[in-house]
Amino acid sequence: MGGCRRSLLLLGFMFVIMAYYQWDMLPQKRAERIHQRQELRKQSLREMCAAEEAFSEGKRSLDDMSNGELRNLIVDDKHGIIYCYIPKVGCTNWKRVFFVLKQGEPYPDPMSIEGEMVHMPNMVPLLNSFPRTEMKAKLKHYTKFLFVRDPFVRLISAYRDKMLGNQKYFYENYGWKILRLYGNQPAPHLAGEAFASGIRPSFYNFIQYLVDPRTEMNEPFEPHWRQMHRLCHPCLIKYDFVGHQETLQEDTEHILKTLMLEDDIKFPPSNKNMTSTTSVLDWFRTVPLEDRRKLYKIYEKDFKLFGYRKPSELLDG
Repeated sequence: MGGCRRSLLLLGFMFVIMAYYQWDMLPQKRAERIHQRQELRKQSLREMCAAEEAFSEGKRSLDDMSNGELRNLIVDDKHGIIYCYIPKVGCTNWKRVFFVLKQGEPYPDPMSIEGEMVHMPNMVPLLNSFPRTEMKAKLKHYTKFLFVRDPFVRLISAYRDKMLGNQKYFYENYGWKILRLYGNQPAPHLAGEAFASGIRPSFYNFIQYLVDPRTEMNEPFEPHWRQMHRLCHPCLIKYDFVGHQETLQEDTEHILKTLMLEDDIKFPPSNKNMTSTTSVLDWFRTVPLEDRRKLYKIYEKDFKLFGYRKPSELLDG
């Protein structure tokens, strides 16, 4: 009996040792997985950029770009990092992080910073506020990263936030025009009047607006639905880290750990109301096949550059 008990104790001890060893290996395995994923993302980006010069829109270097084209790059000199923000890809939370980094230690909790405030001018230091020589030096030596998202999921998120939300600016500058052109209904110009009556552009109206050639001819897309590569120029700027919204938690933890900030900065949690990839088909049910295909052509470069699969279930008749 004693021998049986000793065998059981020994077996239990071995299980504890194995569990501890596996637990101890978890961070290392996670780091290896993230590293491999990053290498694949960056390799895919390099190959796509090399294959199609059109991705850089005829530009070959920073010298070919205006200061306005670099307006989405945020800088933190202390940690030597540059982040290119893309609306509807967690950029409010990353702006909060850069805002608290600017405050210095001890860093405030990013969640204590009002989201609207960090979008105001001069709240975070932008790359294009520096002289050209400094901009070039920072781009050469600093760690550069961006976050991207499935292009169609990002569009749905933009529609939900800017067209369905009670946002006066977006209704009076975009929603009203969209309704007038594609809504086939009287559309009050004033947001208050429209919101009180429950008047909003439909998702299909929004897609009609995007695929209409006149939209881009009149002015570039508003940044919340402008193509991601046009905001961050990944074929001209060599990014060290390409984060995806779909792996946000792991990617942000890795960046903060690389900067040795994981104990000082707690990245704000994701929006629980975030659009899921599984609901994309439901959103597009009202959009005719021809318009879906036109929309894909508009965002095709984003799909290809950032490794998102072509949504064949939406595009095959």
